[in-house]
Amino acid sequence: MTTKIERRTKIKYRVRNKVTGVAERPRMSVFRSNKQIYVQIINDLTGCTLASASSLGLEAMPKKEQAAKVGELIAKKAIEAGITTVVFDRNGYLYHGRVKEVADAARNGGLKF
Repeated sequence: MTTKIERRTKIKYRVRNKVTGVAERPRMSVFRSNKQIYVQIINDLTGCTLASASSLGLEAMPKKEQAAKVGELIAKKAIEAGITTVVFDRNGYLYHGRVKEVADAARNGGLKF
């Protein structure tokens, strides 16, 4: 029987074989810890992070609201950097809860994926 971490790692590698971020359509990667949520927009060809946002400093609100705020922040930073379309990488996490809140808020903020 596989553990939760092993399951997530298998999903992550399976997705990363198909999803890569290029200059015209970078990868938006989500990392979710127990307390925080982090989002990066990455160009995989050069290996550099183009924009990032996290929930550090937003501890006063519930986690789902933090995730929505992070989604708005990343959309704003990406549009300022000239990025309008991205490839969404949920990083092996299930697409619900905080990961879904980040994605919906980023779409409402103007990103297309």
